[in-house]
Amino acid sequence: MNTLRMEKEQNLNTNSGLRIKKLLISSAYMPPVEHLSLIARADEILIESEENYLKQSYRNRCYILSSHGIQSLTVPVYQGSLHKTPLKDIRIDYSKRWQPVHLGALTAAYSSSPYFLFYFETIEKILSRKTEFLLDLNSELLDAMLSMIKINARVKYTAHFEPVGKAENDYRYSISPKKPILFPVRDYTHVFNCPGELTGRLSVMDLIFNMGPEAPRYL
Repeated sequence: MNTLRMEKEQNLNTNSGLRIKKLLISSAYMPPVEHLSLIARADEILIESEENYLKQSYRNRCYILSSHGIQSLTVPVYQGSLHKTPLKDIRIDYSKRWQPVHLGALTAAYSSSPYFLFYFETIEKILSRKTEFLLDLNSELLDAMLSMIKINARVKYTAHFEPVGKAENDYRYSISPKKPILFPVRDYTHVFNCPGELTGRLSVMDLIFNMGPEAPRYL
């Protein structure tokens, strides 16, 4: 573990009330709870849009908790646009029938959760549209989720790529399904059993469907 990462862990884990003046973070599809826990602490959020698209990341995938355990949901993108293409230019591939798959998976996993009926319709409307660009889809979903849990965040998008290590509070490449969870999240009640250490990887929709208005207390 490098020194920068160790410092980040110490700062976040020793002070749950930590405020971040300006946060630089990646875009994410129905982002993980860990991701939202950082956004909830930030006065200003800057989301990376100029980076080259990174495969096998939260940028186009999320994890939900189903009766069979952790399930991955991935938004397909056109393969021809992956080579050194800015994230803002990545287009969604609708030749794959991913929308009904994702909506069906969310319904199967959370229809019995306490707040499913309160919030699912909003997500269903967004996912049912054919939004052209991945970044726009992620942005719509993030705005909806922040509204659901009443987090008033000043969200902006980068106008140029900031080299890694130059910006303070840069978590663009720290939060990843391939890396250990950087910021453990308080456990909460789930429909199905979930190992506590994996809670931070789950989409924030898991938290919202299960805890509703109480969700911010767990971020």
